[in-house]
Amino acid sequence: MTLNRRQMIDLAYALTARRNELLEEIRGDQASADLIADVGEAEMTRDLDELCALEAALKRVEDGTYGLCGDCGEEIPFARLRAQPGARRCLACQAHHEKIYKA
Repeated sequence: MTLNRRQMIDLAYALTARRNELLEEIRGDQASADLIADVGEAEMTRDLDELCALEAALKRVEDGTYGLCGDCGEEIPFARLRAQPGARRCLACQAHHEKIYKA
């Protein structure tokens, strides 16, 4: 199933909205950087990682590859993209990636 135009617009909007939320969180975190403990730093790192994933997803929207798995090239289901707009792998490839690169 190929993403239709409405789904692509919805997902691009979700990517942009979440990116903007993260930018605001990061700005707030930077403003109070002296008060952030290890937990806060971990949260900021997580936010920055998610921001990078969203920025990469927006580039894929622009170049027409958004919604395609970066590993196998198959389509990523709309439900997965709704839940994880920055996803760059289908579930099978993501599971394989996590198994290989688990921390």
